[in-house]
Amino acid sequence: MARFRRKTCITLIGLVLFIFVVTIVLKSLRPEGSGFGSPFGLGLFPHLDRPEEGHVQPQVGDMANSKVGTAKIPPQERAAEPEAMLNALPTPNYNLHGFYYTWYGNPQFDGKYIHWDHPVLPHWDAKVAAGYPKGRHNPPEDIGANFYPALGAYSSRDPSVIEAHMQQFRTAAIGVVAISWYPPDTKDDNGEPTDDIVPLILEVAHKYQLKVAFHIEPYKGRDDLNMYSNIKYIIERYGDHPAFFRYKTSSGKLLPLFYVYDSYLLSSEKWASLLKENGRHSIRNTAFDGLFIALLVEEKHKSDILSGGFDGMYTYFATNGFSYGSSHSNWRSIKSFCDGNNLMFIPSVGPGYMDTSIRPWNFQNTRNRINGKYYETAFGAALEARTDIISITSFNEWHEGTQIEKAIPKTAGKTTYQDYLPHKSDAYLEITRKWAEKFDKEREKWLV
Repeated sequence: MARFRRKTCITLIGLVLFIFVVTIVLKSLRPEGSGFGSPFGLGLFPHLDRPEEGHVQPQVGDMANSKVGTAKIPPQERAAEPEAMLNALPTPNYNLHGFYYTWYGNPQFDGKYIHWDHPVLPHWDAKVAAGYPKGRHNPPEDIGANFYPALGAYSSRDPSVIEAHMQQFRTAAIGVVAISWYPPDTKDDNGEPTDDIVPLILEVAHKYQLKVAFHIEPYKGRDDLNMYSNIKYIIERYGDHPAFFRYKTSSGKLLPLFYVYDSYLLSSEKWASLLKENGRHSIRNTAFDGLFIALLVEEKHKSDILSGGFDGMYTYFATNGFSYGSSHSNWRSIKSFCDGNNLMFIPSVGPGYMDTSIRPWNFQNTRNRINGKYYETAFGAALEARTDIISITSFNEWHEGTQIEKAIPKTAGKTTYQDYLPHKSDAYLEITRKWAEKFDKEREKWLV
């Protein structure tokens, strides 16, 4: 009996020692700094690993410079991180404006693809149209563009996309985001209303020290009366935001600047009603006054723009030789005309033009990028004209292949998209940054 008790005691002591050793081994396998409050291996089931009440989970940023995940970066250091990131980017040039489109959508954010599924547009001659494909594109592999975006078939509503875009604007040193704008509840032929995206764009633009101007599209029924109402709406709703762009005139006034696309669709008499001081619906010398920049296409439009009361003209199209306004060789004489009539001239430079994905019959207007040389030539012509502002067509008009946004090589089925090779995906952002710096230096010389 005594022998049995001795054996039992030895067994119990051995069992206790075994448990102690196993506990020490398991503890050595756990990450440093963690306890045994939760089951071992719980990280494999994150939905079970909930923080205790009142406990703040360390974020990724909190673990920087720390071996132990519970260490915290002081608030002043954490606040300095975004500032340091911005300081590492080029200084924004507010005399460089990039045309920006917010009409893209995908199922995740919009319930369907928008604009990426752009229809193939028929030629106006039925006999010519018969020789080309019809129908719509089928995203995400087949999109209505000749290039493919690095961000994929994105939604303009996606906050992460807006963040990436504003960072790319800043990387390229473009200071002003000229946003394509339709009034609330109106849209282009292939899209949906987008005015509700503007507040987020303003917020993120401000984060990157960018400004936002409005590129007013030819919405249905646009005339002098509703233009007044829509300018009033823009200024009352967005004018107090720190990212809202205002241009300092030679008289010292700070005025919002509006690009007016396809302005020639309305007669100069109608525009004068809005833009002349004695006009019937004059916006001049009101709280909603601004700088209104008309689109110059044909040479005759110069006199129409002048008599319509506009403050200047821009050329938009990225196709050298396509129109009078877009032809680089005319820019110096256009600038001379503007100088003589107290008008602003804002030439539009672009990296190329290719829209055969949506207009397969329009190959004669293709302008190859020539590995960036076409873009640099356009910038050179703009600097020779000695303009105060240069606009860029475009940041992301993918349908017409004028984008400088990042693009990637891609093959989908029988379609091989154009790309920026042999350069990197950010090639045109870098070219823009280089010319933004040149533009700044040249302007300093002109102003001496």
